[in-house]
Amino acid sequence: MNAAELTIDLDAVAANWRALDAKSSQSVETAAVVKANGYGLDAGRVAARLAREGARTFFVAIAEEGKAVRTSVGPEARIFVFSGHMDGATDMLQQSNLIPLLNSAEQVTRHFAVSPSHAFGIQLDTGMNRLGMEQDDWDALRSELLANGPSLVMSHLACADEPGHQMNARQLEAFRAMTAGVNAPLSLAATGGTLLGSDYHFDLVRPGVGLYGGFPFKEAEPVVRLSAQVIQTREIQATETVGYGYAYIADEPRTIATIAAGYADGLIRAMGPKAQVYSGNTPCKVVGRVSMDLITVDVTNLEQVPASLDILSAHQTVDDLADAAGTIGYEILPSLGHRYGRTYRGST
Repeated sequence: MNAAELTIDLDAVAANWRALDAKSSQSVETAAVVKANGYGLDAGRVAARLAREGARTFFVAIAEEGKAVRTSVGPEARIFVFSGHMDGATDMLQQSNLIPLLNSAEQVTRHFAVSPSHAFGIQLDTGMNRLGMEQDDWDALRSELLANGPSLVMSHLACADEPGHQMNARQLEAFRAMTAGVNAPLSLAATGGTLLGSDYHFDLVRPGVGLYGGFPFKEAEPVVRLSAQVIQTREIQATETVGYGYAYIADEPRTIATIAAGYADGLIRAMGPKAQVYSGNTPCKVVGRVSMDLITVDVTNLEQVPASLDILSAHQTVDDLADAAGTIGYEILPSLGHRYGRTYRGST
């Protein structure tokens, strides 16, 4: 029995994929981003469940991730690699039939030198300045690349989780200009872009964090639940302190429970002053600093201290925890620790 248990609902992932798929027309394909080991939830299990649901295109960050996903989804699914054709990745791209999204002139040269007949896609930089060909390289290589039949031409939105941000419209305009006359399938939208509406959908949308219950998909079904065992409970008096650095000083007698999870398990230390956990429907404030393996919680108002307390539940999402820590849910999900016992609901 592990000290903390993480429950992952694969049927909820599938339901979120269906809900996001319904946001676009039937002519638009809905893919799935399963990078970072399926946002920490096991890319193989997630991809297999989504393949059963109807997803036939997947995106990963690097070739090694794509190799693992291939074993779960079979030979027919398409798997695109965001990092493109990196040095040393050729054999894996070929053997696992992965499609690199070429990001630069250097990658174009490498790809056609060693894999001239292998499928490829193209990533364009429309203003994010992270990955993708800039205008000059695209202008120089466009004719050659299009003549070889790319499987996809895509870009990525920098501010899609802020619907009113002016950068969204600017990138949309840039993408339209850069792809004018392109006959290959086009993609601009991840989760946030999918929610921005049909102007951003083109031929394929590729939701990621929304599949796993994260912002900005507010309608998402919760996917993860995390409960940690109560190791010890103690009574403290007014002016007594809790945890490292005397960070919490009791103002009156309190009951403090210590639970078996900490920042070694992906529960960021900075969340301590603002975080809470739950006993059923009742919130309990985290007090003192989050330490490597332990969190201390004020359970004074509970009639009975339970055997475990919920860190993630229907009452508290990964984004709630992220807000308490001053970060984003994207950081919380893939950080959820290897020490957790894991239970999967929903067959793969």
